[in-house]
Amino acid sequence: MTNLAYALGAPGGGGGGAAGGGDFSFIIMMAVLFGIFYFLLIRPQQKKQKDIKNMIANLAHGDLVMTSGGIQGKVVALTDTVVTVEIADKVKIKVARNFIGAVLQKAPKE
Repeated sequence: MTNLAYALGAPGGGGGGAAGGGDFSFIIMMAVLFGIFYFLLIRPQQKKQKDIKNMIANLAHGDLVMTSGGIQGKVVALTDTVVTVEIADKVKIKVARNFIGAVLQKAPKE
């Protein structure tokens, strides 16, 4: 019966040296995980935000755009914060620049 108790007991003094090395490996593992998250999540999101910001800044008269709500039309007027979009003949709506989801076709250069 006592042999079973010794078999289930904690190991003796042999495990004391692993505590210092375990802390260092934990730090390395966390750094690797942060690197993976950075390259798979953070960096692509920053790139996408930069592309959207450039697209909104480069809007021009005559561009065919789609709003984030799915409305498609041609840009007829621009201000710093508002874009006027013609969605049908003589039907114009004003949309905040931030709600332009995509430029479907750029206006031809003259």
